[in-house]
Amino acid sequence: MKLITRFEAAQRSTVELYGLRKEAFIAFAAAPRGSHEQRTALVTMRNIEEELAVRGPAF
Repeated sequence: MKLITRFEAAQRSTVELYGLRKEAFIAFAAAPRGSHEQRTALVTMRNIEEELAVRGPAF
């Protein structure tokens, strides 16, 4: 999984972010425990969550 930075997350639509968050979660679960891939997926999820929090609730 490619790392998604906060800057990159800000340029994506909310729908895209939810899809990327799902992909990151799957990558996190599939990666070996403590691996670089798992850490990258975790940071990506955190960056996406922070961007979604800034945007507020979507109705």
